[in-house]
Amino acid sequence: MSISHTRALLLGCALLSVGQNLSFDAYAQSAQTSDDTHVIRDEIIVTGSPFRAKTSENLAGVSVLTSEELLQRMSGSLGETLKFEPGISSSFFGPGASRPVIRGQGGLRVLILDNGISSIDASSASPDHAAAVEPAMAERIEVIRGAGLLRYGSAASGGVINVIDGRIPDKVPANKISGAARVSASSVDRSFEQAAGVDMHVSKLGKGDVVAHVEISHRKTKDYDIPKFSRSQALRTQDPLPVGQEETDRLSNSATKATSVAGGISYIGEHAFIGGAIKDLNSTYGVPGGEGSTIRLDQTRFDANANWEFLDGPLESLNISGGVADYTHSEFEASGDVGTIFTNEGWEARVEIVQSEIGIWHGAHGVQLKKRDFAALGDEAFVPPTTTREFGLFSFHEFDFGDVHLEAAGRYEHTKHTNDTAGIVQSYDGYSLSAGLDYHIFANTKLGGTVFRTERSPTSEELFSNGPHLATNQFERSDITLGKEVARGVEASLRYTDGDNQLTLNGFYTDYQDYVFEANTGGIIILDGGDELPEFVFTPADAVFKGFELQGKKHMGTISGFDIHTDASLEYVKATISGTTTNILSNRLPRIPPLGYSFGLDADRDRWGFRAELSHAVRKDALADGELPSDSYTLVNAFAHYDINDVMSVRVAVMNIGDRDARQHTSFLKEVVPLPGRNFRISLEALF
Repeated sequence: MSISHTRALLLGCALLSVGQNLSFDAYAQSAQTSDDTHVIRDEIIVTGSPFRAKTSENLAGVSVLTSEELLQRMSGSLGETLKFEPGISSSFFGPGASRPVIRGQGGLRVLILDNGISSIDASSASPDHAAAVEPAMAERIEVIRGAGLLRYGSAASGGVINVIDGRIPDKVPANKISGAARVSASSVDRSFEQAAGVDMHVSKLGKGDVVAHVEISHRKTKDYDIPKFSRSQALRTQDPLPVGQEETDRLSNSATKATSVAGGISYIGEHAFIGGAIKDLNSTYGVPGGEGSTIRLDQTRFDANANWEFLDGPLESLNISGGVADYTHSEFEASGDVGTIFTNEGWEARVEIVQSEIGIWHGAHGVQLKKRDFAALGDEAFVPPTTTREFGLFSFHEFDFGDVHLEAAGRYEHTKHTNDTAGIVQSYDGYSLSAGLDYHIFANTKLGGTVFRTERSPTSEELFSNGPHLATNQFERSDITLGKEVARGVEASLRYTDGDNQLTLNGFYTDYQDYVFEANTGGIIILDGGDELPEFVFTPADAVFKGFELQGKKHMGTISGFDIHTDASLEYVKATISGTTTNILSNRLPRIPPLGYSFGLDADRDRWGFRAELSHAVRKDALADGELPSDSYTLVNAFAHYDINDVMSVRVAVMNIGDRDARQHTSFLKEVVPLPGRNFRISLEALF
């Protein structure tokens, strides 16, 4: 057994030793946050359950990043912001485009929501496409792992991420006005970022209140510094360049710039609210490791939300929400010419009702409608213009027997793809079910489990792609005969909570029938001009994903007035395939994260707070066809913050203190794009 795996097992042993009625009156109250950010909070989650369950009550693996945690983890992309959470990595296509990878699954199998509505962009079509959400403005981010989230669709077998920024106000500021502002700078990319948001009480209107929200953020970074070589040791050995031609010290074409502006207004009554918001996002970023291409992303979207709570009768609440967006994504060649333009005009609407409790039974039901007009025009138009319509019905049920809690959910989904160019219409009907229970073994220990069967319809990219995809250096071919992807799985959890001490173990096993992935056929396609690309075909195969996440936190005591907390985590996922007819030598799926573990230490006293952490990824040498091994790496980070007064605070951080060469195995570009080197970051924040 390797030293890295031995350390991981020792960590696992160490971890195992650690041992309201909802009312719309809340809309007239200001939000409250705990002064002690290290106390184990039982957060209310809005993504995973229609019943606004707490994290301790959710049967799936749940992470909630609060505003305090986001200030510490903030990055320019969603993937980099979340990648330190257990079970999460990132696709890291440079700092401008980094999507979360959950339990080895990314792309379309990780659904990204913007305040509960799809992000309506092109980020799932290619790893160089950034998600049209801005983590700089998030109040909280919720991550739900597993396939039980049938409220939002059957495709999200990896998980669902909901970025909540509060741009549609749902409460009245306590002092007529409240807000936050932040400025920050980093050394590794010479970046500067500003962000501000404010809620304002505009006026009384009848028995309710009118509240407005305004927010703006701007971020600009330059090419970032790297520890040494841009190309990996494995690639330099396999394909050496002449002396002096290796790129070192700084990664070219990695600069980014993004601006987001949003405004919203709501009418908030005693037991209801209704509101809307508009947001405009503009982002420009380089795609490193290639031919010097640059991407400009523009999205304008409008969202609306209305919620009523009933004091009696058969219904507890009714929620109606929706969003419409116009998205354009332009890819510029190094010469400045436009190579490809992706557009997505889409909308989504949801209606959800929650029944009043009848004895031990609590139910919720909803309908979801979506439309997507997606097109790619230009040199890299590997997907023809396609219109996709979706219709979904879902139903959730809870049964509370005291120490035993049961859940069941079902979803019907109809998907229709229309390819006018080829005159093809493909329709699918999917049926998905899940059931679970948790049992309080002891007062502070709970055992839970979920079983599920989901059906996912193929996407337009899987059905109609046919052309060069230069971002991933592939010639992609679709398969019009693809059927539904069926997943059967089980997830188990064990949770121990005793004050500030917590231990959580999640294990999962998912068996896929006709799992769709891009298989290398071994063929070479010669393009006009003589360039060659390997041929990849969207291929169905049987696949198995299995793994676990283990996380523990412990209050160690008080030293010189400082409260000391420690935490540790261990995560592992394995993904294999079988039953494919393509010429595949390995049974491993590509870009699966390696085993990883982390340690952390927090010290807090009065206005001061300190944290040191270490994260390690073991060497990845269980590879898919065409992959090169990824070396192990260890990253050490340190954080400190000081509350100047009740309004102002300052934070400093040093990331990758050892200036280590680190490459994420989940990235298409890992051989040519390392993670940033040592970085000093400072930020000044104000809350009012």
